[in-house]
Amino acid sequence: MIHIKSQREIEILRKSNRIVAEVLQHLREMLKSGVTGKDLDQVAERMVREMGAVPAFKGYRGYPANICVSINEQVVHGIPNSRAFVEGDIVSIDLGVIYRGYVGDAAVTVPVSSVDQESRRLLEVTEAALAKGIEQAREGNRLFDISHAIQSHVEANGFSVVR
Repeated sequence: MIHIKSQREIEILRKSNRIVAEVLQHLREMLKSGVTGKDLDQVAERMVREMGAVPAFKGYRGYPANICVSINEQVVHGIPNSRAFVEGDIVSIDLGVIYRGYVGDAAVTVPVSSVDQESRRLLEVTEAALAKGIEQAREGNRLFDISHAIQSHVEANGFSVVR
């Protein structure tokens, strides 16, 4: 059964996701050579709590951190550590929060300083694939329509999706 959210619930969800967006934007701005995943994790926790929310990942099925940090070839859900980022890294940061009982969750992928041409192309193709998926997220469509749009774009550009 699908629970249709009330206007009040939708507003709480919006606030939850605004918190996520604001924290992720700050973490993006911090991302440079010498910064570590642990640095980002500490800042994320402080900001989330200051905004009246709780980090959603920490403690979930034993997960030890507030955010997920995946570097370069790591696929998803990397645990933040003390490895310093270096120029040319591609870093994905995933954040989830709980605000008044509702979860907000998003991720961003950001280059550290400048990256090589192939990495830049990968970032451009994935961003365009996301846009194509969002275009398919409309009434009457199914999850297949979204995933097909994403996968088709990625593969047409010489990359592949994780299966």
